[in-house]
Amino acid sequence: MGNYSIETKCIQSGYKPKNGEPRVLPIYQSTTYKFDSAEHLGNLFDLKAPGHMYSRISNPTLECVENKIADLEGGVGAALVTSGQTASLLAILNITSSGQNFVSLSSIYGGTVNLFAVTLKKLGIEVRFATPEMTDEEVDALFDENTRLLFGETVANPALRVLDIERYANIAHKHNVPLFVDNTFATPILCRPFEFGADIVIHSTTKYMDGHATIVGGCVVDSGKFDWCNGKYPEMTEPDESYHGVVYTKQFGNAAFITKIRTQLIRDFGVAPSALNAFLLNLGLETLHLRMERHCRNAEKVAEYLNNSDKIAWVNYPRLKGSKEYALAQKYLPNGVCGVISFGIKGGREAAVKFMDSLKLAAIVVHVADARTCVLHPASTTHRQLTDEQLVGAGIGPDLIRMSVGIENVNDIIADIEQALNEVK
Repeated sequence: MGNYSIETKCIQSGYKPKNGEPRVLPIYQSTTYKFDSAEHLGNLFDLKAPGHMYSRISNPTLECVENKIADLEGGVGAALVTSGQTASLLAILNITSSGQNFVSLSSIYGGTVNLFAVTLKKLGIEVRFATPEMTDEEVDALFDENTRLLFGETVANPALRVLDIERYANIAHKHNVPLFVDNTFATPILCRPFEFGADIVIHSTTKYMDGHATIVGGCVVDSGKFDWCNGKYPEMTEPDESYHGVVYTKQFGNAAFITKIRTQLIRDFGVAPSALNAFLLNLGLETLHLRMERHCRNAEKVAEYLNNSDKIAWVNYPRLKGSKEYALAQKYLPNGVCGVISFGIKGGREAAVKFMDSLKLAAIVVHVADARTCVLHPASTTHRQLTDEQLVGAGIGPDLIRMSVGIENVNDIIADIEQALNEVK
């Protein structure tokens, strides 16, 4: 939408009703589409004409929401899928095959660690983990001629490490591979990774983008800036026999990556979300800019309260001036980090459990980043499949509590925390 602000794009981008058409994005609840000729349908299947042929590949409601997210991130295209994990999986499989490898920061979501280290390993794809403490030279040593990409999270879940996007973009590009960034916690409201050199952005739309804990979903966004013709990616530059020899870079230019992920992988894996889910996601996106501001301001006040409590052992929130992530947060996330805080209570794991059980407003749920305040103990739940070594690499200790601060009145949130802390002996 040209030079409109991102707040306006949240509401107006993606769907453009014509004269007499519905003002609100319609739900196109149809699997199939009618065509006037077999020739036109054939051109669709040959990717010679734009349009929708079958909802396992594309759908008008999904397309409008994809266009909105691409606009918010500043990309050339986006593809909605059924979960954030699916988005990460397909983005990697789009350019990576058995016998190849990729580099990932270790401070990422535990489910993604398992996807990379276990499931992809079964497919013959190796992940090589880099810690944020590694020097550039140590990270460089993880690359070889079969390395396909570098992966990281803008704000790591739940360790809250802030990714030095420019640094890792430079490392990736030095090796002629793209930087993939999971931007779930920051959202494009707080950080647009493409502006710092990232090439592909991934989202779990289940989190802040939906914002109401109603739908599971994911999205891949293509910056259109990476040079797939650098000699390393024949899947982009050589004929795809499953589409009558189409060459993605030749036919689709800088949208080659996102076109391939849709027409090949979403088609083959059947992971397109429903039109209703896309419609609900769009409702969340329309208020994303308002909710992110409230999440961040509330989280900052809660973090300050916890930091001043004598019952708290430590607090990790990048906006706190004492945080080791503070400088990176100021650079990449000047308007706020997210609504998630991690902290430990004096007394360790037993005290953490007592605290969570004593909360009345905040709920214990296996979720994060929606309108309601919630808490979780990652080491025994979402990250329990990780080894002790992997937990350390992900920045997760046995006493860590992850609190997702909602958009309720912050005084009520703090009062709930206070009364629960008073129950901890």
